[in-house]
Order: sequence, then structure tokens, then C-alpha cells
Amino acid sequence: MNRKRSLVRPAVAVAAASAAALVLAACGSGEDGSAGHSGHTAASTSAPASQGRHNAADTAFAQGMIPHHRQAVEMAALAASRAGSAEVKKLAQDIEKAQAPEIETLSGWLASWGEDVPAEGAMDHSAHGMGGMMTDEDMDRLEKASGKAFDTAFLDMMVEHHEGAVEMAETERADGAYGPATKMAGEIVTSQSAEIERMNKLLGKG
Repeated sequence: MNRKRSLVRPAVAVAAASAAALVLAACGSGEDGSAGHSGHTAASTSAPASQGRHNAADTAFAQGMIPHHRQAVEMAALAASRAGSAEVKKLAQDIEKAQAPEIETLSGWLASWGEDVPAEGAMDHSAHGMGGMMTDEDMDRLEKASGKAFDTAFLDMMVEHHEGAVEMAETERADGAYGPATKMAGEIVTSQSAEIERMNKLLGKG
């Protein structure tokens, strides 16, 4: 009788272990879409965290740089029909090409952090307080200019605009915690500092 019991117990243990393995395999499987909702949630929430946690400086950088970049893109778009110099037109194209994708990236970070993304066209008075932001009067003057007058106004304004962006990016590099954001800030410092030098040369200041 004791012999029969000893044989039954290992068999039960093996069956239980096999069942447990099957359950674990089913729970861990996500490639065929069979994993539960909680599995997808864990994956999606851990993705930004794998890049490092963000802090208040990262949020301020993203929320400030989005309207700042939007205004630069708006200014650059005017050059296509108003600039007199081919060099100014090329510079404007380069600015638009670089900054438009960064707006999308910054907006994506804010959304993933659960922070507010600045609304499109949010050029209110508080935004004008940020470094290098043009006033409504500045933008009107630029929009009405053409030829050499446009080139000079555009370059003067964009130098100031870039200087503000570099200052914001330097703050992010010093105070930010989110790796991709501090990396972008470093790229902004490098690229826009080079463009400032390029614009000053076009203005005859280089």
C-alpha cells in the first residue's frame, strides 16, 4: 500500500509541474498576440522608462522648445517666396528640415510622460517671454518684407531665435534627467551654434 502511494505522489508532482509550465508559457507568449492586456501594458509603460526617468527640467524643455521650434519653422516657410538670396532660402530649408521632426519627437515624449503638449498655434504672450521668441509685430514685419530687406530681417531675427534655443538647450543639458532629451539638447547646441555663425557671416558680421 505504501509502495502505491509513493508512486502516485511523483506522478502528481510531475503533472502539476507540467501544468504550471504550460500556464507560464501561455502567459509569457506575446508574439502571436495571445498575451493578455496587462502584458501589453507592461511593455508599453516600460519603454520610456528604459531610457531613464524624466524630471521637471525635461518637461519644461519639451514644452518650451515645441512652440519655439514652431515659430522657427513658420519663419523659415516665409523665405521660399520672400527671400532674395539663394543662401537664405537654403538656410531656411535646412532649419525647417531639422526642426519639424524634433517637434514630433518632443510631442511624443510629453504624451508618453502624461504631460500637456502645447496646442498648435499656441503663440501667446507667455511664449514670447522665452528666449529669442519673436513678437506678433516682428512676425508681421517679416511677413511684409521681401528681397534684401527680408534677408536682413530674417537673419537678424533667426540669430536671436537660435541664441534663445541654445540657452534653453544648455539648461536642459545641465538639469535634465531623460537621456534622449539631453542628447537632443546637445545636438541643438551644436547645430544651431553653427547656424548662428553661418548667419552672422551672411550678415557680414563673421
